[in-house]
This record gives sequence, structure tokens and C-alpha cells, in this order.
Amino acid sequence: MKFSDKFIDSLKPEKKIVDIREGGGFGIRVTPGGVKTWFFIFRSDGKRRFLNLGHYPAVSLAEARIRYRDALRVVEAGKDPLMMASQVKDQRQNANSFADLVHEYIERHAKVKKRGWKEDLRILSRDALPAWGKRKAEDITKRDVVLLLESILERGSPGSANGNFRCIRKVFNFAVERDILKFSPCTGVKMPGPINRRERALSEAEVATLWKTIDEASMSEETKRALKLVLVTAQRPGEVTGMHSDEIDGNWWTIPSLRAKNGKAHRVFLTTTALDLIGDLTVVDEETGERKARGYIFPCPHTQKKQPISVSSLAHAVRRNLAWPAESVDGLPSTANRFGIEPFTPHDLRRTAATFLAEMRQMDEVIDAVLNHAKQGIIRVYNLYRYDREKQSAMENWERRLLSIVTRTAFGKVIPIPAATWHSRR
Repeated sequence: MKFSDKFIDSLKPEKKIVDIREGGGFGIRVTPGGVKTWFFIFRSDGKRRFLNLGHYPAVSLAEARIRYRDALRVVEAGKDPLMMASQVKDQRQNANSFADLVHEYIERHAKVKKRGWKEDLRILSRDALPAWGKRKAEDITKRDVVLLLESILERGSPGSANGNFRCIRKVFNFAVERDILKFSPCTGVKMPGPINRRERALSEAEVATLWKTIDEASMSEETKRALKLVLVTAQRPGEVTGMHSDEIDGNWWTIPSLRAKNGKAHRVFLTTTALDLIGDLTVVDEETGERKARGYIFPCPHTQKKQPISVSSLAHAVRRNLAWPAESVDGLPSTANRFGIEPFTPHDLRRTAATFLAEMRQMDEVIDAVLNHAKQGIIRVYNLYRYDREKQSAMENWERRLLSIVTRTAFGKVIPIPAATWHSRR
């Protein structure tokens, strides 16, 4: 008998199990409950064996024939397809869960190559791990990725959706590179939310206002000084918060390659204003009474000063003060902006300094040197000059301009004044 789709559809359940064979051990079983199961009957080690090839109609006749021929070739090779199926099942049970995959990505890739690996772990722990942690990584589909990202968008967090997608894509790309998975379910998925390029730079009036209002903001003194130092030095917030006394020698601060974003050690000229914000590089040892190196300039108050404050704490402090709980005139809950300027981020302060440097006619090469931007093209191979003199001149000019803004003095006529007259010490 040669099976056909019409014939298989016509089969009706009877009072007992009925096996109908096409030949060669290939057939279909119909149970009294109406379940139709493709099978392959073969002999192994002298015993009659029954291999389930799947249920109809989920497995079509054409697919069942393919499975039958694959199993027949295994038998002809002297092997038992049931044993092989069992081994595949065991391998599948031992396959990486998504949580295992994230752990391997963090330990073998992120911690080794990324200073910001903790941020990747934080993002993955909020949405992806709770949703997929126990699932086999190979079972996660493109549809699963899309639905997760859409759920984040629906709660009004397009930025978080983009951040999640970037991290999830990194994890699956890592798995493909290490041959843990054959393909990534992120392939073909587009960035879920709009990509907002930051273009915020504070105006003169905003800089003057912020310099005053930041002293009254609700945040630690370390955070206040760190935010001001980002503006004064034009360096990245994370590099400023991680500043250590060992990195400072006179007027020069060397950001080590391990902390620099581009992996290149970076020398930053520290003006009088910057040094005042940094403060004394030594402290008195409480046990011996002798002076010792200060350590972290902006220590975390919750870790016995064994690590610096996190860069995220700066962003949280800014957001909190931009929407400080207050009470409106009618008594209804409201919020108040303690800074008195439009919303900004710590990184916008770095962009503000760079913008003022450009306005002051500093060359692009010097501004890039101040910002520690990697040289592009052939110049990165042949131009090894560090621009130290130009960086010092640029930062001294920026200091004069900044002081003229915060003291409302005409630019170019500013005489350096004791920092205590404009910087609030508490």
C-alpha cells in the first residue's frame, strides 16, 4: 500500500489500536482516541523496536517519509536510532539555559573586555533573565525577542528597550562565535526604540545657574564635586568618578589604559580650579597619625572607601534633582527642578566643555586630544604627538572662560581668584 494524504485523512479510530504499514517498517498507528502516529519498526540486537516519528497532522506525510529514511539509514549502518534519539535528548537536557549563557558571556567576555560589564549584567537581570532564565537558549526565537522588547516599549521605556536589545544581541552573538548556538534569534530584529543622539550642551546662563544651584542640590559632596570636575576637565563621568590619588602628579592626571574608554592612557592637565575640586591628595591615618595617600578621590560611602562612587550614581543624582518631590500651590503632588535649568545628563557637561573649547577657536585636533578621542585614518598610525602643551593651554583658557561665566566677569580679564570664594566647601 502506498500512503497518500487523502488516505491518511480518511482513517477513522476503532475500538482498538490499529497499525497500518506501507512497507519497510514504515507505518501509521491510529488509537481509539483518534491520535495518528507515524512509526518505524526495525530490529536491533535481535529485538523488535518501535520508533515514534511524530504525530499527524503536525508531522506531514512528506516529513514522516524523510524521518523514516533517516532512521532506516541509521539501521543499515548497524546503529540503533532509538539510542541515538536518547543521546540527542540527553544533550538537549544538558544544553545551555539562557541563564547559563548569560553567565558565560559575563565571565568569559564582558569581564575580560568591558569595564562596564556590571551595567550589562544589570540590564540583562531586569527583563531578559526573569523572562528566559530557565529556558534553553536554543529555544528562544526571534518572536520571543520581539515580544520582550515590545513589552518594555509598552511600559514607556524606549531607551531601556534599546539597551536590552543591545545586551541580548551581544549575548547571542557571543554564543554563535563560540559555537554554542548555530544562529542568533536577534538576526533581522531592528532597534525597537528611536535612537536619540545626545546634542545637549549648556549655555552660558545655564552653566552659571548650575554652578550655583548644584551646591544646594540633594546629593553628596563627592557627587557635587565630581559633576563640577566633569565640566572643568571635559573628561568622561566614569573616568572622573574613578579618579585615584596615585594617578595625579602635580598638575597632570594620567587616566590609565584600563580605565580609559579607548584603552589608551590619557594625560589631563589639571587647572587650579580642578585641583581645588580634587582637594588634598593625602590624609591622616587614624591609627598611626601619619599622612598617607588618599586613595579614591570620590570614595563610595557604603564600602569603607574601598571603591569609588559609581558613574550611575551621578546620573541618578541628577535625575532625582531634576524631579524633586514638591508640593504645588493647590496641595497636589508635584515636582520641582532644583537645578533651575533644562534637563541634562552628566555626559552633557563634558559636551558643554568641548563646545566652549570649539567656540574659543581651539583646533579640532586639540579638542580631540583633550577628550581622548581616538585618531582616525592614517593619522592614527603616523601622528604619535600627545599635544600636552596644547592641552594645557586649552584647559587654562577654558578655566578662565568658566570663571568669567560663574562670576559674571568679562572674558579675557579674569584674574584667578581663591577657589573658596566661588566653590562651596562643606
